[in-house]
Amino acid sequence: MEHEIAEQVLLEKLKSNFGYDSFRLQQQEIIENILAKNDTLVIMPTGGGKSICFQLPALFFEGITIVISPLIALMKDQVDSLKANGIAASYYNSSQSTEEQEKVFDEVVTKKIKLLYVAPESLGLLQNILNKNYVSCIAIDEAHCISAWGHDFRPSYKQLSFLKKSLPGVPIVALTATADKATQEDILKQLAISHATKYISSFNRENISLEVRPANDRVQQIIKFINKKPNEAGIIYCLSRKATEQLASKLKQNNIDAKAYHAGLPFEERAKTQEAFIKDNCEVICATIAFGMGIDKSNVRWVIHYNMPKNIEGYYQEIGRSGRDGLPAKALLFHSYADVIQLRQFIENTGNKEVQEAKLDRMKQFAEATVCRRKILLSYFGELIENNCGNCDVCKNPPQFFDGTVIAQKALSAIYRLGEKEAMGTVIDVLRGAKNATVLDKNYQYLKTYGVGNDISWKDWQHYLIQLVNQGYSQIAFHLNNTLQLTDFSKKVLFNGEKVQLTTPVEIKKEEKTTITKTRKRAIKDTLFERLRKLRYRIAEEENIAAYLVFNDATLKEIERERPRTDEEFLTISGVGQRKLEVYGGEFIEEIKNFLKEKKKTKKDTTLETYKLYKEDFTIEEIAESRKLKPATIFSHLSKLYLEGKDVSLDEFTTPEVIKLVANAKKVLKNEMTLKPYFEFLEEKVPYEQIRVALTILQKKR
Repeated sequence: MEHEIAEQVLLEKLKSNFGYDSFRLQQQEIIENILAKNDTLVIMPTGGGKSICFQLPALFFEGITIVISPLIALMKDQVDSLKANGIAASYYNSSQSTEEQEKVFDEVVTKKIKLLYVAPESLGLLQNILNKNYVSCIAIDEAHCISAWGHDFRPSYKQLSFLKKSLPGVPIVALTATADKATQEDILKQLAISHATKYISSFNRENISLEVRPANDRVQQIIKFINKKPNEAGIIYCLSRKATEQLASKLKQNNIDAKAYHAGLPFEERAKTQEAFIKDNCEVICATIAFGMGIDKSNVRWVIHYNMPKNIEGYYQEIGRSGRDGLPAKALLFHSYADVIQLRQFIENTGNKEVQEAKLDRMKQFAEATVCRRKILLSYFGELIENNCGNCDVCKNPPQFFDGTVIAQKALSAIYRLGEKEAMGTVIDVLRGAKNATVLDKNYQYLKTYGVGNDISWKDWQHYLIQLVNQGYSQIAFHLNNTLQLTDFSKKVLFNGEKVQLTTPVEIKKEEKTTITKTRKRAIKDTLFERLRKLRYRIAEEENIAAYLVFNDATLKEIERERPRTDEEFLTISGVGQRKLEVYGGEFIEEIKNFLKEKKKTKKDTTLETYKLYKEDFTIEEIAESRKLKPATIFSHLSKLYLEGKDVSLDEFTTPEVIKLVANAKKVLKNEMTLKPYFEFLEEKVPYEQIRVALTILQKKR
């Protein structure tokens, strides 16, 4: 391994085994560093391609690469994934029989495998192969587990420092998606690799849309959210085991296929649930944070936090389980003060209470932000972005501020008259003039502020009081039953006329059940993607592997878009390597051909319908709306009609300049017929429709 491996050789392996034409982020530098036998720390976001960083070098090493992974339940999937790519791999853990374990040792000694996955607890049983004759590299996945500063500390990881001492010449690679500076330093110290080369990629997962909502009618909001996303897999994280079961039950009652997952369930049930989710047999998992670490399922389209997480690292790790294929994904967080209070109680008796409280405060600031949320999220990891992201709820719908001084005065006055001895709920009841037992028993109906805010709803008062706490005009005494108290700032509002800016509450509209059911049914159409998805599912069932191990959603979308009909065309798709072409190519190409044949039959007269409307002087937009098609489809109809000699004037849809530009591009692109190369060649300045029209005019002239 002393000689350097040429970039071309690395790229060939990347394509043939993993199906990709180029490296992402810092993958190439990391791989070259590992091949040079240097210790390495990799901080790379979920979905950034961490696994390839150690899996590809493993193919060049003489001996095996041992991968230390914290979850036994996921090892089979990781090994299946490698085998699907034509890479020999095994795993070793306590769930195997003695015969199976012996077989693994035999594979290592005879050099039949390249990677061996093992849990940290099982390392002691591998002593007879833990030497340089057999081991060329050690990768430690989810490395933040070794650090007490990390958000998911595992005592079993503490023993790993012996690896460097017993195998000094073997490179160690530590990988994680989430680690702040303190955790990074601790990982290097604990593993005794303080001189490791660090590679810290951007934490920015631009494809994940961020949204936070108040936790009002959470269950109804979730039902509505899921019904708008048929056939899409998602995870809902809850704080308690009970909540996961209750929520899964309510979703089932609303015809949503959901299962609960938490550490209190029997191992068999947990494994079965996880497998059902990974294999696309179950779309929705309601889980505690026990679920998800290391799950490579690339087509999770959304993650919901039913409760607020206790820190930003956990939140970032959990939302990162969606959109790993790079396609758009959604992260929705429900925020309530009840969660904050509960999380504070959890923290109360922990060892590093101050650190945890500070982390919870940062999480709270994120949830209550009135500026770009991604800026806050990334700045936590020390990454600063200049512009607002445009893909979070604050950017898409900036909060509306108004002069809330009178509201603030009423609220602070009520807190003062209640002797700073009541929690938020009672303060709101007094402001609204409630006649419940708490108010009447304590004679609060005689207070001067009783009922002064009866024109404002309970939910809106809650929204305003939380803002007053956030702005420092009031504080919650968590140690005194969460009572609301005044601060030094309160006096400025009550006595010095200081103005207070508040934001208008966002109204979440309710939706009737009938519409929901219709939406769910209507959204599932007979598209090529849907057909490819069903084929993928059938193959995965036959092979007893997860569906995304056949092809992920991003690859299916590209197959749908490009519609390859030969082996050569199929191999150009990102995510298709040599082995996957050989094993799956034939069936997918056949499905594409069948789909196109069927569509041709059903679409024989569809262009004539467009022609009829065109001759009646309808605009493109009007035709598209009338036919419930996209304008791009109408343009393709008109192009076809034009070539067939029908009376269609395409010149009105473009200009001589554009035709000239496309003609020049055609010479350079050697008569390329797909539109994307033209769009890119013309620096994305000419719309697709105009390129299509210009190509059609040029084709007819020829």
